[in-house]
Order: sequence, then C-alpha cells, then structure tokens
Amino acid sequence: MGHTVGATRTPRGSWIEEGLRALATAGPDAVRIEVLAKRLGVTKGGFYGHFADRDALLEAMLDTWERESTDEVIEHVEREGGDPKTRIHRAGVLTFSNDRLLPIDLAIRTWARRDEEVAERLRRVDDRRMDLLREMIGTFCADADEVEARSLLAFCVAIGSHFLAAGHGDRTRAQVLARAADLLLDRSHEGNGP
Repeated sequence: MGHTVGATRTPRGSWIEEGLRALATAGPDAVRIEVLAKRLGVTKGGFYGHFADRDALLEAMLDTWERESTDEVIEHVEREGGDPKTRIHRAGVLTFSNDRLLPIDLAIRTWARRDEEVAERLRRVDDRRMDLLREMIGTFCADADEVEARSLLAFCVAIGSHFLAAGHGDRTRAQVLARAADLLLDRSHEGNGP
C-alpha cells in the first residue's frame, strides 16, 4: 500500500516461481532465500515483505503446485471437453508431459518421502487425480473394482513411465504408451465382469 514512488518490489509470485524452479532442479534443500534473491537479482530484504520465513515460502510453493496440478488442470480438461479417453489423456499431458509441472511433481514425490506434511499434501493431490480417473473410467465401465484397477494402472503408467529405463524393441515408448491407454481407457476393451 505505501510503496515509495519509483521503488520496485519483486512480486511475490517471482519468489514462488524461483523457489519452484530450485525445487524441481535440486530438491527442497536448494530453496534458500539468499540463493533465490541472487537468481532474482535482488537483495533478500524484499523477501520478508511477502513471507514471514522460508517455511511460509515453501507452503506458498506447495499451494501453487497443488492449485496448478488439480484445480487448473481439471478446469482446463472440463473446458476443452471430449470423450473420457480424450479428457484423461489431456489431464495426463497437462500434468505428466508438462515441462513445468512434471519436474516439480517428481521433486515433491521425493520430498514427501521424508516430510509427512508434504506427503499429506501429495496424497490430497493424488486423491483428486484418482477421483478424475474414476469419474471418467466410470462413464464406460460399470464394475467398481475394475474402475479402481484401471484408474490405478493408468496413474501408475503416467508416473512410472518417467522412471522406467526399459526399451520396447522396435516400438517407441510413445507407441507403447498409446497402446496401454487403449487397453485401459477404450470401451472396446472393457471386460465383461464376473
């Protein structure tokens, strides 16, 4: 409110963005106020105009990631529409083939292994992602156990494919992933149930 005329202040979002970049590159220990200030080309004093401390920044970073990974992805998917397979594919691309979100997501998964609060946040995000999968798959698959299994497999493929080093012979990873999606998400492959 009381900015001095001519004074520039690094926006709050810039600190969060630089923090997320550091997290994605080198993990939470790399998120240090002095380092971020240097990367932003400012003194660290401006940091405290936006955040009480480093923990407040980490919380804001997680809030940003959660909002972008869930609310914004879901809004985008709903806005674009399409059949369930198209919508699931779009959500997957927005999240796990995204140059911005994927490295943050993977870094948060590693961080969650040693921080229970981060693990709780990750559970909340993953639960929302699973809810979207259940909803979409449930539109063409009536068996609740099969919906859950297909949702789990689809989610595991989306995340696991980034860690798998195996080759696929004369097929590309993209071809195999597309076939996996067909098996999991096409009505034509729906099992007949018990």
